[in-house]
Amino acid sequence: MANKIGLKVAALVLAAGTVLTACTTPATPAASGSGAASSAPANKTYKIGVSFPILDQFLQKVADGISAEAKAKGAEVNIVAADEKTDVQLGQVENFVSQKVDAILVIPVDTDAAGPMTDAAQAANIPLVYVNRRPSDLPEGVPYVGSDSLYAGTVEMEQLAKLAGGKGNVVILQGDPANEAAVLRTKGCNDVVAKNPGMKVIKTQAGNWARDKGQSIMENWLQSGDDIKVVCANNDEMALGAINAIKAANETLGADGILVGGVDATSDALAAMTAKDLAVTVFQDAKGQGGGGIDAVVKLAAGEKVDAVVDIPYVLVTPDNMADFEGK
Repeated sequence: MANKIGLKVAALVLAAGTVLTACTTPATPAASGSGAASSAPANKTYKIGVSFPILDQFLQKVADGISAEAKAKGAEVNIVAADEKTDVQLGQVENFVSQKVDAILVIPVDTDAAGPMTDAAQAANIPLVYVNRRPSDLPEGVPYVGSDSLYAGTVEMEQLAKLAGGKGNVVILQGDPANEAAVLRTKGCNDVVAKNPGMKVIKTQAGNWARDKGQSIMENWLQSGDDIKVVCANNDEMALGAINAIKAANETLGADGILVGGVDATSDALAAMTAKDLAVTVFQDAKGQGGGGIDAVVKLAAGEKVDAVVDIPYVLVTPDNMADFEGK
């Protein structure tokens, strides 16, 4: 979830504290694309503050899902990005509190440092929902809307192991180790390798979700002379960086060379799969997560109950079914 370069944010430039406002006039709430009915009273326009860590290719889709669901529910959302800085994000949440918004939605920069944001919202009795990245200290009454990252890492590596015939050395490109998703996807990869006696994880390094970092790490690994069969990347951006490095080194991609997998099923990843460079990815429903987050936070603002965890399922993507995920 990482490459920050050249991404538009609904026609506005987003910096650390810059606000993107998706406003709608009060309207009779309609059902969203996720099929969830609105809980907002007919004449109530909820004002919702939303803080992102950054807005890369994947997270922009989450933002799109938030904006679409807010429009369907007659709500107003102010979306800000924290430039991957924990202190900036806390300040954004504190600003939302001072503005007396009706609810707050957060994708945390650091899942181990979300406590102060939670405390600020709860002290002001403002409903709070976390999306996409699950805090390690999530208290009762604060729902999480997202996907099971352990499952993503597991199915990714299971497919890679199958394609590799259960043999070969594996390297893992990990996202930000401070993120729950990176920890669990890496665990899923390791767990599958442990079940295949012919496979071994020889290197793991954090690329912090970024394509350029994934590329530089892979370049170093290739130069070390290690025999690498599988690259299990925590996301598509790092996987694409690894592919760039493999091509630059004139190494072969695919079953006859190095197999590369990722997570998110971004448009760039699907293009790489079409080119037979990327072996596998796992669809993470970004718009579904965004829409689900708004649905949950509006329900809380309306005094309704929401499940502690709202699961948005992952789906394995291979060349056989990738057409089903184009444009999503």
